[in-house]
Amino acid sequence: MTTGTLLYAQSGGVTAVINATAASVIATARAHKIKVLAARNGILGALREELIDTSKESAAAIRALAHTPGGAFGSCRVKLKSLEQDRARYERLIDVFRAHDVRYFLYNGGNDSADTALKVSQLAAQFDYPMTCIGVPKTVDNDLAVTDCCPGFGSAAKYTAVSVREAALDVAAMAETSTKVFVYEAMGRHAGWLAAAAGLAGQGVDEAPHLILFPELVFDEAKFFAQVKAIVERVGYCVVVASEGIQTADGKFVADAGGGKDSFGHTQLGGVASHLAARVKDTLGYKVHWTLPDYLQRSARHLASKADVAQAQAVGKAAVEFALKGMNAVMPVIVRTSDQPYRWKIEAAPLTKVANHEKKMPANFIRKDGYGITPAARRYLEPLIRGEAPPPYGSDGLPKYVALKNVAVRRKLPDFAA
Repeated sequence: MTTGTLLYAQSGGVTAVINATAASVIATARAHKIKVLAARNGILGALREELIDTSKESAAAIRALAHTPGGAFGSCRVKLKSLEQDRARYERLIDVFRAHDVRYFLYNGGNDSADTALKVSQLAAQFDYPMTCIGVPKTVDNDLAVTDCCPGFGSAAKYTAVSVREAALDVAAMAETSTKVFVYEAMGRHAGWLAAAAGLAGQGVDEAPHLILFPELVFDEAKFFAQVKAIVERVGYCVVVASEGIQTADGKFVADAGGGKDSFGHTQLGGVASHLAARVKDTLGYKVHWTLPDYLQRSARHLASKADVAQAQAVGKAAVEFALKGMNAVMPVIVRTSDQPYRWKIEAAPLTKVANHEKKMPANFIRKDGYGITPAARRYLEPLIRGEAPPPYGSDGLPKYVALKNVAVRRKLPDFAA
């Protein structure tokens, strides 16, 4: 008979479908009679022994969680260092796990979270504590290694492509006497997957987006100005999609917000669209508008991809099943088996092959001129945004999202400064 408790935690920036994964984890564990605790605010909750008893939530609430955006239990951007540098924290985790009979630890996040799950599995082995650690994939950046795509990306990609297409229609209508250039800023620090997804909004070189700026390529301002001018003169207007992570030849982020670095060591970005808009206006004299969707890209559950929701649920279910089988230090990943028709399956990948690896856009996905996507990219991206999975709406015209009770379990250990 299976015994012990499962601890689930969310990490990093949330997505439109991370709660669909959480709902799947809880529902699958319940089917196996496994108690599920959730850490409040990710790994911080585990360190502080701030744990939530999900058994206090009704089945209806867990079902509703699947169509609710945000992070139901709270997330955090905290990266644990090496076992030697952060040993006190890791030992605290083991103490918390022992106190609550945690035998399965599922950490739902990106590269850094996969690394944390791997380190926790190694420490548990050192302490001879029987526990299975599973990394569960999540990121809108789509930069996780091994997996064909990452839950969260498909919905953000759909939002991006739809938004760019709709905005382009607006710009086209006003271009004769108003806006000539529109700049849309997409998330993506080192990998241009979301910027590339914008390319699905149009088909030919004269359809928006006319220019996509990828972080994989060096940003050449003079060349960019020449492209904008040529497109405005040919088409009448120009729609630009810029990844927040574009860099100049000297390696400096164009959108360095000057806010220092976060706990993951990431430079705070933001503002590349406003910067480019100002430069285009000053240099070319065009009327320019710009937008920074920011959190809207990852929170737009109302425009979620049906394929993305299905994959988010599938990795949650598989994570529990892998854990119960004792498949330690692995991550459920998506394997594409066919483009036409689009088919995929879930397999287990060692966390050692995922943690701290970054998947960037393949060179053959970027058009030769550096400003658009190729047919190969379109074949890869298009299936990921297919289908609609809208939330139910209330009589007030707004989505019916759920707020969980998040009842805390009784603490058993002394306070800890996480």
